[in-house]
Amino acid sequence: MSRTITVSLPVADLKASKAFYTALGFIKNPQFSDDTAAFMVWSESISIMLLTHEKWRTFTTRPIPPKTSSGFGLTVSCDSREDVDAMNKSAAENGGTADINPVEDYAFMYGRDFADPDGHVWGAKWIDMSAMQSSQ
Repeated sequence: MSRTITVSLPVADLKASKAFYTALGFIKNPQFSDDTAAFMVWSESISIMLLTHEKWRTFTTRPIPPKTSSGFGLTVSCDSREDVDAMNKSAAENGGTADINPVEDYAFMYGRDFADPDGHVWGAKWIDMSAMQSSQ
């Protein structure tokens, strides 16, 4: 079995969160989704599980952080600078907040950070691997 990562995120409004992540390019897997959870696929190895607050609380008694906190940040790779811009724009148009941090604009890398409707921090990044200098 190949190794994968699934990040579980508590969400206040499952319907709105599904729409948000679908607009970013995630695809819902109905096999693992119901009215309390949505399994959203980014790639063959990366997925997120959106869980209603009630469902989240069946897994842990730890408090759900407020939207204004950021205990972690998630980053997804994009194929181009234009894809980074498109993801950031889509986030803003679908209930998220665009450019929550300064834009990273370097010759070899371009990135923009946004927050989803629940305040989870995401970074969309493009890296030109051919422009990266060898460290050897």
